[in-house]
Amino acid sequence: MRDHRHGENAPHAHTDVWTGRATNRVQWLLALIGAACMALGIELAVDSAWTSGIAPLAMAVVGCIAAGLLVLFGTLAFVHVALRVDEEHLEVRCGHIGLPRRRIPLSHVAGATYISHVTPRHWGGWGYRWRPEKGTAVVVRRGEGVVLELWDGHTFTVTVDDAEAAVQVIKARLGRTKPGAPAH
Repeated sequence: MRDHRHGENAPHAHTDVWTGRATNRVQWLLALIGAACMALGIELAVDSAWTSGIAPLAMAVVGCIAAGLLVLFGTLAFVHVALRVDEEHLEVRCGHIGLPRRRIPLSHVAGATYISHVTPRHWGGWGYRWRPEKGTAVVVRRGEGVVLELWDGHTFTVTVDDAEAAVQVIKARLGRTKPGAPAH
């Protein structure tokens, strides 16, 4: 049987995809602080007049570089989030390399709700978050977002610009998806 959406002779051989993103420019400042910590560690290692011995110097160098890497990569991963909704899945990618990433089949989604005010404070900070009473979230900035109600009873929240449009697209696609249907 020929797939009419992607068949060679199909007149409209494309799938509609909705994309959106949210950005947090404050994270760039934190990334700069991480880079400064790394630079301090490298400076200590290369040109140090440390007189207290090699062990304290090594601990200072390793500590600065480790803290710098943690802050740098921890913040760059959440500078922005990208949301992609196609005919069968919703995919969330964080940062410039797209990690962490979560892909949710629409057949696992029971509903979608627009929320006007998601705050990092309510989730315990920026990033990929889990709270037993609230579910899972990707929060990169304060503002509007999408809350997905999953068939297994869990929720997944993501901050994204134009969240109302995302919710409309998801709801329209849910109308075509059977609950609990296996993912393709």
